[in-house]
Amino acid sequence: MKVHILDDWFDTLSYLPCFRLLDGYDTTVWTDHVEDELVLADRLREAEALVLFRERTKVTRTLLSQLPNLRLISQRGVYPHVDVAACTEHGVLLCSRSGGNGPNHAAAELTIGLMLSAMRQIPQQIAAAKAGQWQIGVGRTLRGRVLGLYGYGRIGREVAKLADAFGMSVVWWGSEEGRARASAEGATVANSRAAFFSQSDIVSLHVRLKPETRGLITQYDLDQMQPGSLLVNTSRAGLIAPGALLQGLNAGRPGMAAVDVFDTEPMTDASDPLLAHPNLICTPHIGFVTEDEFEVQFADIFEQIAAYAAGTPLHMINPEVWPNAG
Repeated sequence: MKVHILDDWFDTLSYLPCFRLLDGYDTTVWTDHVEDELVLADRLREAEALVLFRERTKVTRTLLSQLPNLRLISQRGVYPHVDVAACTEHGVLLCSRSGGNGPNHAAAELTIGLMLSAMRQIPQQIAAAKAGQWQIGVGRTLRGRVLGLYGYGRIGREVAKLADAFGMSVVWWGSEEGRARASAEGATVANSRAAFFSQSDIVSLHVRLKPETRGLITQYDLDQMQPGSLLVNTSRAGLIAPGALLQGLNAGRPGMAAVDVFDTEPMTDASDPLLAHPNLICTPHIGFVTEDEFEVQFADIFEQIAAYAAGTPLHMINPEVWPNAG
């Protein structure tokens, strides 16, 4: 089977132990990113199985129509970047394990790292020190602050554990179901959505991006935040209504933002008004980018390929395709 892996920018995967799961397959690893569908289709013309690197490449109906040999797409997590209906129409099986066996520790750690960086002005202080300017301001500690976590999922609960070690008070908000689970497990849930945003010193988002959660965080929500507050987003940029974060920063609510995700990725325009905003610090979508997390996630992805080849596919999203896809 001819397997193509997209968007492995740093040629990391072939050095991981789990890559041995692809022994015996004709595997091609692409270490750049291509937006042009014609170029991409030409590259993938012979591909029978396609491995997606998170959401770096969109799989559209027009792309699928140009890949006559494709039978399997293997990835992990949610799939808003994949046209599932078109996959089904073209006889392409989508396999994607969601959740796994535990929280994404890498994303939880980065979330805390961004909080520390923003509150203690770490990027700015580093830049000033390297420029020969000794101390440029006074930061704030995490201890004693109220951390609002939006989304009672695995990563959010892991962040809560880390926050507790820093002496923070955690309050929750999310879907009705999530709030009910939080309350049942003894967690503190805000009295209202408005109270959640207005009473939190830091708000951190931990929600999956799906059609029903796109634009979940509105301009009104941000308007409720304190002038000195911090918004952290290591989930997906699409959770926030278009333009709302920039408008909020310009208005001083929130006072700061620390993000790992952008509406357009890769974000390479240094003049982008959000990227360039003085009250925003950022990282380039590295929440899951550690060797440890790659090993966990891509072991699942490669096992899905092996299972498909063995006639026992795992984690099928459109199982109706399977009888005719083998």
